[in-house]
Amino acid sequence: MFEPWMFALLPLPFITPRQALLGERLATGRGARSCAHRHTMELRVDVQWSAAAVDDELKSLHARLERSGLLKGSSNIISPQLPGLVLHHREADGEHYIYVEDVDRGCLAGYTVFNRLIEVNRSLDRFVRAPHSKYAVEYQRRGIATAVYEWALGQGFCLISGARQSQSAHSLWISLASRHRLEYIEVRNKCIHLLASPVDSLTRDRLQTRMVLLGEGWQVEADSLC
Repeated sequence: MFEPWMFALLPLPFITPRQALLGERLATGRGARSCAHRHTMELRVDVQWSAAAVDDELKSLHARLERSGLLKGSSNIISPQLPGLVLHHREADGEHYIYVEDVDRGCLAGYTVFNRLIEVNRSLDRFVRAPHSKYAVEYQRRGIATAVYEWALGQGFCLISGARQSQSAHSLWISLASRHRLEYIEVRNKCIHLLASPVDSLTRDRLQTRMVLLGEGWQVEADSLC
């Protein structure tokens, strides 16, 4: 999952989001847009991680990060609402890594990787990322992943869900949708096409159907991101 360890550590540059989005909305169901209905519909929520497997991965990752010195050399994100935890940020080849360290216990609480998407064009590649997270069970439901995602959205990133989600990941997206605009989308021809809402069950179950959370400064003036 992780690229070569000795990439230079870089701070996250501030992103100036695009304001005008051009394209065509794809019709998938009847009726006008309903935000409340859109935000409660589930995609493919069928991922389940073993708590023991996650703990083992975090221990191994923490050991590698300490040996390489990446935690000491990374930039930190100040998060006063998470006392005792340090959020380390590093960037490599356009992908952003947030490692959440419990400094008192000397362990990783978890991590989030904001991956690039090969399915989008160069223009969108600057702004669109697919987050993937793993957090130990004892650190879940403490607002950690929320703080990490809010940080990325605040920088202007638009976040796209994966083809499948865990229940906790889906709950996080629904929670964020109360503060950030959420749309159902399809990535096609290197563009992100917004789907008409509410989406029908067949459209919702297609692997091509995803969710996108719009980052700070984004406005939907048409029906796709290109």
